[in-house]
Amino acid sequence: MLAVLSPGQGSQKPGFLAPWLDLPGAEARLRWWSALAGVDLIHLGTRADADEIKDTARTQPLLVAAALLAAEHLPMHDVGLVAGHSVGELGAAALAGVLPAEAAVTLASVRGREMAAACALEPTGMAAVLGGDPDEVIAALTAHGLHPANRNGAGQVVAAGAADALDKLAAEPPARTRVIRLQVAGAFHTPYMAPAETALAAVAAGVPASAPARILLSNLDGTPVTHGPETVRRLVRQVTAPVRWDLCVRTLADLGVTGVIELPPAGTLAGLVKRELKGEGAPEIVTLNNPADLPAARRLIARHAGPAARPTAPPFRVVVSPAAGRLDRSAGPAEGAEVRAGEVLGHVTGVRGPVEVTAHDNGPLVEWLAQHDDPVAPGQPLVRIGGTH
Repeated sequence: MLAVLSPGQGSQKPGFLAPWLDLPGAEARLRWWSALAGVDLIHLGTRADADEIKDTARTQPLLVAAALLAAEHLPMHDVGLVAGHSVGELGAAALAGVLPAEAAVTLASVRGREMAAACALEPTGMAAVLGGDPDEVIAALTAHGLHPANRNGAGQVVAAGAADALDKLAAEPPARTRVIRLQVAGAFHTPYMAPAETALAAVAAGVPASAPARILLSNLDGTPVTHGPETVRRLVRQVTAPVRWDLCVRTLADLGVTGVIELPPAGTLAGLVKRELKGEGAPEIVTLNNPADLPAARRLIARHAGPAARPTAPPFRVVVSPAAGRLDRSAGPAEGAEVRAGEVLGHVTGVRGPVEVTAHDNGPLVEWLAQHDDPVAPGQPLVRIGGTH
């Protein structure tokens, strides 16, 4: 099986789109998408410097547009699986057939603009924590009031939260770790982005969504999503929820993916996959950064494409914790009960008060994975819900 991956914020480089404008129709396509996004994608992808494309409001539609532009030159009908990291999920959703390309670019623009506005409300940031014991790293983040915004695998957790808390983490890092402050505008994928999630939800509610035409993995828990409106709900929820790229890579392995193409600007996700999936059976990888890489990508597709891989309902879905705090499941349904999408299963109470834990699909509550009053971390699996068919 072949997977196509769409990268997220931080992967952009000055001028990375310039060679793509030589392809027929590329410039016209970018002008159309620029009108939808309200930013000049041609300027941003060809002439803008690193500081200009670091702006969240500009970067997010630029990355989605770049991925979609490159994918138009691949035989995507032979691709069995797509996934994206953070804002890259919007590009992946379009490649899966859930969203029109125009909707993905427009939502990326709204998402980027509103996340930039949320970043301006108070001083927050992010830092990569490299190495160490994963449980000890998460515990240290919780002790400092920080959130594990990205769990990328390969010994990498991205902490996010208040700027002073990140300073304290850097001064007192967990054992055997390095803490590297990231040059980003704020604490993405944390409750600090709640205003952006609300604003994006208001726009996304009017977007038509179809069932995926191929397997589409969700950053929320690494599982395939099989329902169009549920995909959109997850894309909105991801603004404040941790990115579980580690679980997405695990699913690549579980599904037997043998070939991977990363769309431009490529390199980051390919590197994470290489570090996680090693040895015999490791997938063959092509990083697609300019049109000169297209022949290699097409040959990879020819070698690894199999029968059309339709998404199937997974045997269960995992609901993860939306925040750090203590789990209150005293009024929640018992194991074996039928639950509905959107039903409140419990609450996690932390420094910002209680946050609802809600079901994201219909089905039986197979198992609680955490006990009442347990301390839980953001992104920690709490409930297993049986798949629907």
